[in-house]
Amino acid sequence: MKNELQLPKWLTRGISEYFPKNEFEDSFAKTMHSSTENGEKLRVKLGIDPTGTDIHLGHSILFRKLRLFQDHGHTAVLIIGDFTAQIGDPTGKNKTRIQLPEDKVLENAKTYLKQLGLGKPANESILDFETKGRIEIRHNSEWLKDLNLNQVIKLLSASTVGQMLAKEEFNNRYNSQTPISLHEFLYPLLQGYDSVVVNSDIELGGTDQKFNIAIARDLQRQFKQKPQYGLLLPILTGLDGVKKMSKSEFNTVGISEDPLSMYSKLEKVKDDIIPSYLELLTSCDLLSISRKEPRELQRFMAFEVTSLFHDRQKAIEAQKNCEKIFLGEKEEVGDIPLISLKEIEFPLKFFYLLSKLNLFSSSSESKRTIKGGGVKLNSEKINDPDIAIKVKEDLVGKILQIGKKKSFRFED
Repeated sequence: MKNELQLPKWLTRGISEYFPKNEFEDSFAKTMHSSTENGEKLRVKLGIDPTGTDIHLGHSILFRKLRLFQDHGHTAVLIIGDFTAQIGDPTGKNKTRIQLPEDKVLENAKTYLKQLGLGKPANESILDFETKGRIEIRHNSEWLKDLNLNQVIKLLSASTVGQMLAKEEFNNRYNSQTPISLHEFLYPLLQGYDSVVVNSDIELGGTDQKFNIAIARDLQRQFKQKPQYGLLLPILTGLDGVKKMSKSEFNTVGISEDPLSMYSKLEKVKDDIIPSYLELLTSCDLLSISRKEPRELQRFMAFEVTSLFHDRQKAIEAQKNCEKIFLGEKEEVGDIPLISLKEIEFPLKFFYLLSKLNLFSSSSESKRTIKGGGVKLNSEKINDPDIAIKVKEDLVGKILQIGKKKSFRFED
């Protein structure tokens, strides 16, 4: 029986899928081993569309994997999608995305790079911007902005309408008669063309990016290049334990949040998703911690993740101060009062919910307190009293703070 080459553990940890797996092509493992033996630097592409300003823990999974490739001698090719961000990736969207102006996208890109550690020593940043040959930063407007019509037609000829409608989001919208703008079909083709221009060997992406990465492989073949490998990582579940981590779902932890806010949010992550947080966000030995009790595991995970983005001393201080902030010096974790949402009918506005729960004497008082910065949810200040809470699952398990002394935990 033929011995198969094994991929290194640093690479396989937390991977959902790598493709293609075809006996007639060089395997991904063979490519990795060959590059190591020959001292060859593989070009590992990761594209980011700066449509927002904050990088959260879900985003960090891809950047941490890219950093591991850097640390093993390969070149990270970071594509700033300043052109494609103006189109908007239709992945995960049930409607056409609003197009962003160019100046806003460029401003967001600078914020992203700062959060990733641009200008800092390699040992203090998420990506290595310091070591020569470890990173290329490219803006895809370099090659996409001046494409002529002949080039656009060539890109369009690489795909069919059938292929595009095979993409789940497009298919759902087509079947539900939700409009699909033609420019949205261009997005995966333009992103794929990025791979052609930078001649990538490997592309990293979330599991929702498989279609786009596969389109890039087709384009590379059309341009007589060796098709890249796709390396897919899981989508991190948000703090609610149900939906993917997303700013629009109010279930994120930003990598730039202060240590106390980060720790206090993570310490309340639901038991069933803690293993995935440890696997995807840390380098801890998963076997050695498998026997920890749930509460101990919560605290351990919160501490380890906080330590990654702040030094360990700050994580220790956050751990010590967390209960004091929420519960007071003498109270125990189990003593925090519970508020039942059983009798509440959703959806409704946040200020009205607090009034209906008799936490304020009137809706107007609730509204004034929120506007004045006196209400926090999981340590994050709520400034808009009109935020709509769609379902009670968005609140169950979260801690509500009113002022400095009142704390409550929502329950079903």
